[in-house]
Amino acid sequence: MKESVLERLARVHPDLEIWWDSSPLVFTSWVKKMVDGSEVSRKNRLAEQLNRIYSVENPEKSLIRGCTTNPPLSLAAVKNDLPYWNNWIDNLINKNRGFNRYEYFLLTYKEIIRRGALMMLPIWKATKGRYGYISGQLDPRLLTETDQMIKQAREIRSIAPNVMIKVPASTQGVEVVKVLTSLAIPTNVTTCFTLPQIWAVAKAAKLGVKIALKNKVDMSRWRAVITMMIGRLTENPELETQAKAHNISLSWKDKHWLGIYIFRKAYNLLHENDMPSKMLACSMRDGPHLNGKYRFWDIEKIAGNIIYTMPPYVLDPLFNLCGGLTFREEILYEDVPTGVMHKLEKIPFARSAWDKDGMAVDRFNTHPSTVATSKAFRAASSGLEEYIGERMKIIKKTIRK
Repeated sequence: MKESVLERLARVHPDLEIWWDSSPLVFTSWVKKMVDGSEVSRKNRLAEQLNRIYSVENPEKSLIRGCTTNPPLSLAAVKNDLPYWNNWIDNLINKNRGFNRYEYFLLTYKEIIRRGALMMLPIWKATKGRYGYISGQLDPRLLTETDQMIKQAREIRSIAPNVMIKVPASTQGVEVVKVLTSLAIPTNVTTCFTLPQIWAVAKAAKLGVKIALKNKVDMSRWRAVITMMIGRLTENPELETQAKAHNISLSWKDKHWLGIYIFRKAYNLLHENDMPSKMLACSMRDGPHLNGKYRFWDIEKIAGNIIYTMPPYVLDPLFNLCGGLTFREEILYEDVPTGVMHKLEKIPFARSAWDKDGMAVDRFNTHPSTVATSKAFRAASSGLEEYIGERMKIIKKTIRK
């Protein structure tokens, strides 16, 4: 058995975790697509390596330790098998006459989460609740609605014991993290890009733990992670706009060093202050090409006791272009070039992102990355709801006939 690049990464630290970033429902079709598109000489070996990421027959033996989803990924899961979901949703509507479109949307969304949770449950059981969680994201259209987010979180959490609630790092999301933690509801903070956001939700989780323990709440099946969406910060147009305003030219490497630097600072801050949350990296981008070798800095330079959640767009280049990479515990490094830091420290967008006090909590909702990402997530939720609305129209026409 030839060790894969992902298995080499996992060996960097005994507590390093790799999660699947998509609905588990699409995993098998992704493997097939990867293998079908590979060279004949690679097919068998690649199939073996990919099927060890998630073992359909023996999930508890899988390489992955968890799974994240979001509205775009849930919509993609439906589109991945439209004939099936058309039939499922039509039956849902026929059996629950009189519901409105949003109610059907929630039932469908919860079903997607439920099926994913079922696929991950053997991992959760085998590790006694340490691993095997799937993140069910709150409706992103509730970004500012504290009470509604808490209510929906309770509903989603009740789907399965291994469901973790994905809460936005919005102004209101900070309070939601505290409340859910106090109830021993696991959380994964999303739409999170900056150290101020990370620090605020980490403190909220720690306070929530304190409240839970005071109330003698069982925390044995609780955990918290904080997702930093690296690429969605460093690719935001505002970074380039502000750089140009200061007559600064930023290269691809400069921008990626920014994401790496912030993630490392966040990791150290949480570790030094004994925070119960664990850092999770997502929205990673492949590259650069150096000395004839294709690299993946967004993965390599933060390797350590963290979580990576990896969608197909990360795993594709990792296996196809970076198969020969080796990894070290670089999360502990301090190797950001001095010249890069001199550039970045002149840009307000960068400074406010790496200073834990660089942005007040009441500004979280207006950060450019929050605005852009929330817009995309809301659109996906609306897309799934609109799709269900179309099924409602079709059924209505059928009934009239």
